[in-house]
Order: sequence, then structure tokens, then C-alpha cells
Amino acid sequence: MLPGTLWLIGTVACFVAAGISVVPFVPLIGRAALSVVLLTGVLVAAAFGIVPDPRNTGVHVLGLIAVCVLTVVAGSAVTGTVLELAMPDDAEKGPHGGILVATADEPAPIRAGTEVLRGGTVIGYLERFAIVGAALVGHLEIVAAVIAIKGLGRFTELDTAAARERFIVGTLTSACWAGVGATAAMVLR
Repeated sequence: MLPGTLWLIGTVACFVAAGISVVPFVPLIGRAALSVVLLTGVLVAAAFGIVPDPRNTGVHVLGLIAVCVLTVVAGSAVTGTVLELAMPDDAEKGPHGGILVATADEPAPIRAGTEVLRGGTVIGYLERFAIVGAALVGHLEIVAAVIAIKGLGRFTELDTAAARERFIVGTLTSACWAGVGATAAMVLR
């Protein structure tokens, strides 16, 4: 198969995987695994010199867009999978996407739980979009600003160990995934 055809198939697969990554009835680990395999495939293909012909601009542009969409959208499935594997089972999910944590000043049997870290999915999309965009335009200092803004915005919610741990694991996973995706996108630039 010609590299252009192979990249075109990979491009379609990336768009399909991005779509599958948000389908709730597909197991989270399956959504994440598909995305990880595809992004790894892009990096391996590039390492072996299997890249589209530079004269085929359409394949380059479509491939770049597909990898960026996969990185931004599927990052939620990847981050969610890592959080499920890394976090203890006692982190109860809240009704708005956060986690329920008990405040220290409530007695143990009465602790109702306050929802913290709400909106993490949307924040994750924006974070990964900013990181990939920063890499593509060559201004990696934007990544530091994104992480700083995220930390400052969540500062008041990080008063329990469970919230701090979830924030750190989620942020690092999302940022690392965005870095891998940005690297794959740079191959197609």
C-alpha cells in the first residue's frame, strides 16, 4: 500500500476513534485503548519513515486535523481510564462530573460529601487543545501558563487528599497525552 493511502486510512481511523471515545456504552478502557493504539501507530509509522508524500497536502492536512481531534477528544477516555486505575474505589462520582469528598469538620458518620473538580471533562478538552496548539505554533511556554491557570482555578477545591491526588493524576495524564498527540501531529506538519 502506498504511504498516502495508508495515512488516509489512518486518518479515517483517527476520526472514528475520536467519535467512539465519547460513546458512553463502550467500556472506558476500550475507548482509551483504541486511541492509544492509533496514536502509537502514527508515531511508529513516522519512526520507520512511512509518511505521506510532501506533495500530497490534502493527506497532510486531514491527517493533522484527525490526530489533533483524536488527541483533544479521546484524551478524556485516556485520562478517565488512568484515573479509574489509579484512584481508590472510595472516590464517589458526583452528579456534575466531579467527585464527592467529605469535609474534615463534619463528623465521620454524617459526612455528606461536597462535589469538587466539576467540569473536568470540558477543562480537559481546553487544556489538550491549548497544549497541542502551543506545540504546533512553537510556543511551549503556553503549556506552563495553561497548567498554572488550571492549578489556580482549582486551588480552593484541593483541600482534601482525594481531590489533590485526582487533580494531579488527571492533569499529568491529560498533559502527557496531549504531548504525545502534539508529537504525532508534528510528524504531519
